[in-house]
Amino acid sequence: MKMDSKELISQRSNEAKEIFLPNLSADPVIFGFDQNELKVLLLKMNYRKLWFLPGGYVKKEEDLDDAVVRILRERAGVNAVSYLEEFGVFGKKNRSEDYFEDFDETLFHKQRFITIGYYALYNPSKIDLTVDEYSESCEWIYLSQLPNIEMAMDHKEIVEKALVALREKISIKPIGINLLPEKFTLSELQKLYEAILGKELNRGNFYRKIKNLGILKKLDEQRKGGAHKAPDLYSFDEEIYNNALKNGLISW
Repeated sequence: MKMDSKELISQRSNEAKEIFLPNLSADPVIFGFDQNELKVLLLKMNYRKLWFLPGGYVKKEEDLDDAVVRILRERAGVNAVSYLEEFGVFGKKNRSEDYFEDFDETLFHKQRFITIGYYALYNPSKIDLTVDEYSESCEWIYLSQLPNIEMAMDHKEIVEKALVALREKISIKPIGINLLPEKFTLSELQKLYEAILGKELNRGNFYRKIKNLGILKKLDEQRKGGAHKAPDLYSFDEEIYNNALKNGLISW
């Protein structure tokens, strides 16, 4: 007989005390890009039907970064995590406890947890989403929809802080290799930057600056099918791109 969501949490609590570190968790914010908008990957929990980030706990003999990779695989089916960046620590009093108010004080999940925020960038079409035993759905939600959905704990705040961190990053690090198709136009790249920054950019200035970074390769191909002149296609120079991730952009 299948357990209901509250029974499942209670049973897993005793197991968690043996496996995981107390008082420490990780909450990754996975951004995607689709229809010229940013998305974020969220879980809708069976218990209380609220939306969560695909976060979890750290095993007692596990590095923190390895824990995040495992959590994403187990909770959402996100594999081949190539780039994760830590961006903040969240530790408000009762951030975890209030959600589990229906349980007694011995519940592992109800203890005070400090969580480490990470963010990553992924193309939604390349992830085969799965649902874990705690969740009824795992979905990409447009950032424009977030004000209209109820998220648990402080997870909406974590998403907002992740977006701020991402906006700060694009002035010093390249963006796009995990969000765009392998071949793209400069207009498509500009729309990605505009979606992240939340504002329109001057086309001429953007094209000049992005080309000067040296991270793009112009292909001998054009995007076919439009009513106007077919625009040139580009791809990222992976060696230069990855070097810029490590050392920062030469100029911007």
